[in-house]
Amino acid sequence: MAQHFLLSRAARTLSLAKVARMSEEEAHEAFRLIRWCDTGGDPVCPRCGGLEHSFITTRKLWKCKACKHQFSVTSGTIFASRKLPIGTYLLAIAIFVNGAKGHSALQLSRDLDVQYKTAFVLSHKLREAVAAETAEHTASGEVEVDGAYFGGHVRPENRKADRKDRRKAENQSGKRQSVIVVRERQGRTVSFVAASEGASVATVAARIALGSTVYADEAAGWDKLHARFLTKRINHSESYSDGEACTNQAESYFARLRRAEMGIHHRISGQYLGAYAGEMAWREDHRRKSNGVQYLMMAGAALAHPVSRQWKGYWQRSK
Repeated sequence: MAQHFLLSRAARTLSLAKVARMSEEEAHEAFRLIRWCDTGGDPVCPRCGGLEHSFITTRKLWKCKACKHQFSVTSGTIFASRKLPIGTYLLAIAIFVNGAKGHSALQLSRDLDVQYKTAFVLSHKLREAVAAETAEHTASGEVEVDGAYFGGHVRPENRKADRKDRRKAENQSGKRQSVIVVRERQGRTVSFVAASEGASVATVAARIALGSTVYADEAAGWDKLHARFLTKRINHSESYSDGEACTNQAESYFARLRRAEMGIHHRISGQYLGAYAGEMAWREDHRRKSNGVQYLMMAGAALAHPVSRQWKGYWQRSK
């Protein structure tokens, strides 16, 4: 039996101990090389794009000669207005990517010795950065489509005589949402949240290129896709694959998201469900890459992402 990739030596190219031992100067240098990799580490002014600058050693700032703007290695990125040392952010990214099924904010707060609020916002900033990679992606080729319900659990009564049929709408909490996945075979994964599979059909159709072949299960909501795409269906009540039609790769994505919900986070709030779904799509797409490569990819995505309008000053707005 072949060894699972995560158990192989090729999957382990990142040492948390090495990242944790970085000095602040080494961490600053690493951030500089990752952020401006296209220019070989030479800083680019985030305001005017100028390449000529002077360096203020005492404050670790660059001053653009063209527009006189002063900027740091994290200015204009998702880490803008940071308060923690740069080395802490690198360690946070390394810890975050090492969780095959995700990493909880409580665990991250203990790992970094920071408040839970700090770890919570930092985790969501990383999720936002990696999810942005597929925000505008249009799936093409052979595409699998599926949906799964999350949240809205209603605990049954203790006594059997007092229990109600939780399948009926009047006995549900109204908080249940559906995560929809559009996944290319051997390609990218796009996910979003909708009220139900039927309500997501228009969005699904817009995220798939014309000429693609769509694979879906027997759910009635997907019937409308036949008018636009060559659609092949599989009836899961009979089998999970008939040799060609199947949604196994979509189901693999949902398995990862379920494990993250039940084993790592235990509960995912409905307003953040889309963020967690996007993170798991990224993890599923890059599951065959080593943790060292994932570390560089996530750091690069975070430093290329602009200031978060959702998470900058989040706790101040929530008071």
